Amino acid sequence: MKRSTELIHPAYEPPGGFASPQPGVYKASTVIFPNVAALRSRDWRNKAGYTYGLHGTPTTFILEERIAALEGGTQCVLVPSGLAAIANVSLSLLAAGDEVLLPDNVYGPSKALAENELRQWGISHALYDPMVPDDLRSRIGPKTKLVWLEAPGSVTMEFPPLRELAQACRDKGVLSALDNTWSAGIAFNGFDAGADIVAQALTKYPSGGGDVLMGSNVTRDANLHERLRLTHMRLGWGVGGNDAEAVLRGLSSIDLRYRAQDRAARQLAAWMRQREEIAHVLHPAFEGSPGHRNWKTLCGEDGLAAGLFSVVFDERYGTQQVDAFCDALKLFKLGYSWAGPISLVVPYDLPSMRSVCPYKGTLVRFSLGLEAVEDLIADIDQALDAL
Repeated sequence: MKRSTELIHPAYEPPGGFASPQPGVYKASTVIFPNVAALRSRDWRNKAGYTYGLHGTPTTFILEERIAALEGGTQCVLVPSGLAAIANVSLSLLAAGDEVLLPDNVYGPSKALAENELRQWGISHALYDPMVPDDLRSRIGPKTKLVWLEAPGSVTMEFPPLRELAQACRDKGVLSALDNTWSAGIAFNGFDAGADIVAQALTKYPSGGGDVLMGSNVTRDANLHERLRLTHMRLGWGVGGNDAEAVLRGLSSIDLRYRAQDRAARQLAAWMRQREEIAHVLHPAFEGSPGHRNWKTLCGEDGLAAGLFSVVFDERYGTQQVDAFCDALKLFKLGYSWAGPISLVVPYDLPSMRSVCPYKGTLVRFSLGLEAVEDLIADIDQALDAL
């Protein structure tokens, strides 16, 4: 046998039984079968064997099981991003003529998906007030097949009465899906809150490095999982072995990071409450923040609340002044996403995002990284001079 062929078909196989803190990284499109019988008999829909890289490797199977355990579910599928996790649920459960309901403070790209692709496929949508369960209950009609829940609301951080919203869905016989990225399965369990499906952007806390894009759908119902899994296959969703490895590594420290960023966010938010430039500090764990009591009910008296909060500047500061404040920050970097090691800041144009704008001043969202809080306070202090 020529050397070039020997390099492709080596005789050596390493011994089994190797164990280490992190699982091995398996990367494949093609999966090798031992014989034709195995090729014909294996079913990609369960984890009894391997058929094709898109349908799973040992690395992705391990990650799926760990994410399911993190969320308190029994089955999980992995997709390339948090938005893909939302899309996979909607495309699995909705058909032409159906309706999906979204909270008015929903994650912006989720709303854009409903306004564009879902609409052009004959799927309608409507918005509901997530702070008023009766509003949701009144909007669920015969065409409604799916309700999206989110806690807290995107950017404005209102914490809804999740259990009441989920109960309204059950009373009407409609499935509910929760975007649980903020909680990450740490602050509260989405299934205990009543959701049928829990979606998450693993890009955020499970990864923790700000360098991976990935999402998940977790269920407790085998039939729902089958629907999600089939759509997952038909759309060709896949995640790379190295990305799965990065999330597996991040999971080991997720609880520590979540708690550290939670503490830092509360300390910084409390400091900002004392500043005369700030009209509102929006943080679910703070008395007076919209839905604080709902947060306390679900997460507990001493519950967790992530490393994210928003502030609304006093009306006397215009958009250009607030933009100058953001530009003057040195440690806080301008960038989307959150839960990574670097603190981030983004100013938002609220009137373009909400059907009813709850605040008059300019809103800025802060995501806490892992820097010393004292240094972050000093950074904001100096940047406020730019106002």
